[in-house]
Amino acid sequence: MKKLSILGLFIFALISFNSCETEDDVVFTTDNNGELVFTNNFSAEYILSPQTASNLGERFTWNNATVDVPTNVTYQLEKSISGDFTDLETVGATTGNEIAITIGDMLAYANQAGLDADPDTPEPNTGTVYFRLKSFLGDGGSENFSPTQALTMVMQEIMDNQAAVCDLDEYFLVGAAVKFTGWDWATPQSAICTGTNVYTVNVDLINNVDGDGNFRFFTTATDWGSGINYPGFADDGYTIDAMFEDAMDGDNNFLFTGPSGKYLLTIDALNKTITLGDAAAQGSCDLDQLWAVGAGLPDAGWDWATPVQLMCEGDGVYAGWVNYSADGDANFRFFTTATDWGSGQNYPFFADGGYTIDANFEDAMDGDNNFRFIGTTGQYYTTIDTVNKTITLE
Repeated sequence: MKKLSILGLFIFALISFNSCETEDDVVFTTDNNGELVFTNNFSAEYILSPQTASNLGERFTWNNATVDVPTNVTYQLEKSISGDFTDLETVGATTGNEIAITIGDMLAYANQAGLDADPDTPEPNTGTVYFRLKSFLGDGGSENFSPTQALTMVMQEIMDNQAAVCDLDEYFLVGAAVKFTGWDWATPQSAICTGTNVYTVNVDLINNVDGDGNFRFFTTATDWGSGINYPGFADDGYTIDAMFEDAMDGDNNFLFTGPSGKYLLTIDALNKTITLGDAAAQGSCDLDQLWAVGAGLPDAGWDWATPVQLMCEGDGVYAGWVNYSADGDANFRFFTTATDWGSGQNYPFFADGGYTIDANFEDAMDGDNNFRFIGTTGQYYTTIDTVNKTITLE
């Protein structure tokens, strides 16, 4: 009897072990059928302008999807211009519960929707862009969608008589991190008043490999005593872009830690923020910027990796600091589209168009009739005025 009991226990244990092994191979089917909704409070309308492109536009938040067993859930925020999502684009994806978009993102969506900020054109400045949230389980698992959320976007119209009001005329930027300036008052970069207590500038910033990518803001040109350093803004309650930090040098300057390049720097004295975003047009032009590459531009060469940008800085005016070299061929060309050689605009293009061209340039008379720089090697503030048809160097 005792032997039979032991044998029975052995058989039972064996059956239990096999059952456990089988359970490990069971595939659970989960349902993703809970109501998925946005939980943030949306604005009645979103006012968009290039000057605030780096600011937060909206932060989408939502509840957790309801599933039968614990499993990974991925959320995708989708955008549609048509509203039926046949043209959907995925804005972002996360396993969390929020995705943020900037005013700059919204400006791009508004452009896709055919809106513009020019009151003299037939295109509207107000329109609707649609968003929804999709949740899905694992790879290609069950999908669920939130109700569609319509956002009204308003591109702030550019009025000829609209004057921005600021406490200061401008902020000046001087320091080693500011390309074309350095610690010298000869060529300071200035963030001008472009909105109510909002100051913006397209500025080339340098991340010095030796850690000396520092600079400071000033309220008065040539007055070192008017400087405002990193703690000066931080202690005043400003939220400062993550690509800046306290240089911890003798003057507690700003230290730029991001990739070297051209940025739109915005000081918003109303919302107390200092932000960096992609370089952006500061006025009304046919294009956001013109590009330039060539042997006469040592920062670029004949290479699209580091082209020179001349941003729209006013009505039909493209401008910016450029390094020119008179060595060798010293030739270059302007382009309307980056990486597109077919979009080039050479010397005869402007000359035949009635432009008065600075005497530091001439027709290179090469195969492409490029511009040739014949002045003194150095940096010049370059302006292409498509209204008055002039190309000038200062």
